[in-house]
Amino acid sequence: MKRGLPDNALFIVVMTYGDTAVPHGEGGASNAGRRFPRRKDLLPMMSFNRGGLRLTVLLQIALATLPLSCSAAASAQDWNYRVRPGDTLWDLGTRYLKPTVSWEELRNHNAVANPYRLPPGQVLRFPIAWLRVEPAPARVVAVRGQVDVGTDGQPSAAAREGMRLPIGSHIRTGADASITLAFADDSRLLLREHSELRLDQLSSYGATGMVDTRLRLQRGRSGSRVTPAQGPASRYMITAPTATSSVRGTVFRVSAGQDGDPAATEVVEGRVQVGNRHGQRMVAPGQASLSASAGHAPAAVQPLPPAPELDAARLRLAPLPLLAAWQPVPQARGYRVEVVRADAPEVLLFARDTTDSSIHIDDLPGGQLRLLVRAVAADGVEGHDSAHDFEVPDGLPPPLTTAPVHGQTLAQAQPRFAWAQVPGATASVLQIAREPAFRQPLVERRTDATRLRSPVALAPGDYYWRVASVDAQGRSGRFGQALPLRVSDAPPDSGLQPAQAGRGQLTLRWQPGADGQRYRVQVDRRGDFSAPLLDRETRVPEVVMKQPWRGGTLHVRVQYIDDDGYAGPFSSAQQIRLPCKLCYGAGAGAGALMLLAL
Repeated sequence: MKRGLPDNALFIVVMTYGDTAVPHGEGGASNAGRRFPRRKDLLPMMSFNRGGLRLTVLLQIALATLPLSCSAAASAQDWNYRVRPGDTLWDLGTRYLKPTVSWEELRNHNAVANPYRLPPGQVLRFPIAWLRVEPAPARVVAVRGQVDVGTDGQPSAAAREGMRLPIGSHIRTGADASITLAFADDSRLLLREHSELRLDQLSSYGATGMVDTRLRLQRGRSGSRVTPAQGPASRYMITAPTATSSVRGTVFRVSAGQDGDPAATEVVEGRVQVGNRHGQRMVAPGQASLSASAGHAPAAVQPLPPAPELDAARLRLAPLPLLAAWQPVPQARGYRVEVVRADAPEVLLFARDTTDSSIHIDDLPGGQLRLLVRAVAADGVEGHDSAHDFEVPDGLPPPLTTAPVHGQTLAQAQPRFAWAQVPGATASVLQIAREPAFRQPLVERRTDATRLRSPVALAPGDYYWRVASVDAQGRSGRFGQALPLRVSDAPPDSGLQPAQAGRGQLTLRWQPGADGQRYRVQVDRRGDFSAPLLDRETRVPEVVMKQPWRGGTLHVRVQYIDDDGYAGPFSSAQQIRLPCKLCYGAGAGAGALMLLAL
């Protein structure tokens, strides 16, 4: 190799693998936005001198940069366009080429003989580097919870549906929050709770359909549904702290790694290339690759955990609240439960991580929805989804409840429940259960009225009740809040007042009941009420009886009877002490007799 070379000649051969960011201007002549190779990235470097050949190979060959080097290769490729009737070279040049590239250059590149007549069906080649490049802001499709967006140097603001986010935007989601973004080619990204994302590159190649989308997941988790590539310059890349995932049409999830879990790329459909400086992996459908550190290549692929099997016997999707259960997955440390729109799975309506094998969801918006349940492995990898589509009708709102009040204690084994009438409702459904999730209601009864007594006797204890309205088509609306109730076997307190004696009569009064109730009062000398002196029903909370001539102690108890005839238990018996042999003549004074509680 020394022949023909002057002494001490130095040759440096540089192989770059850097990436070139597309400028935002249409001209594209500026170097703004370009990333040039660093000194240590110049590979290989060879020097020659009189002593012979010395080869110095610097570190880190670009295995992990294959996705980036593909962009350089794409810049040397052509985008093909099939001529349509009426097309001309100057029209096509105006539509697709940068202002700095003339239509004559396009003619020469394609060796067009007659620029005034392009035969339909002819394929014209457009060099990628000649194509017009335009900014392509992301669009906010849906927001759930607290999500903040901002750009460098600008304060953050709350994200809202329809907002346009330019390149350089950063997004932060709070607890129980998510945001769905749509890009220029209608690829969708779902950013989950406690996550941060930066939009590094958002460009489109004019009207070609090719889009360059590059994102940086700094924290948390994301899911993507990527539109298939429309040409050689199409690109969709997500960079996490330890690796970059590059795709051209697929469904996959990326985790930045947190709480001791490594970063992960999980592929549901298509294939994803994952790599860093130390190596790369091709991840196929149903596989995941972990990236524990940027200092090591991504780990070998592993299968995703299997989908949990939903338990149909414990699945209740309507009316709300939703109840779902599934068979445990071996070695799963927990489960991820989501509800999404059936026609837009990237729009998240509900999300929860749980270690249980069941879920209770109180409220969801109306529409065609999809329940997703997947297992989470010990290393944090999320598996295949079990999916179940269902409909939540908008339906009638729950009625306002009137009785019993929240947390009331009733001394009735069969309490009566009452609620208001919802406009448009023709019936109602009452449920009573031992627990607020109503997984196994003790009572579920439909009625055309706005009140209903429990058809079964409830043992003493704590219960919950709720009501839903039913429309003219028989569709049940949403259940209202689960209200606590306690059933007690203790006798009710009648609130008996001291007896009033006068003019040979004895007057007894007690605590009034609810509207429409009547009362049964019993007075007895022995206290067993087997042969009472008085056993009378009245519609007012008092009774007047003839004063007994013989003194001693009287026992009194009261029973409340509802307007539907249901009689509750008698109150505790209370005692009245009568003076011995009192006789009240006309005009004698009245006095209060002593009331003794048992």
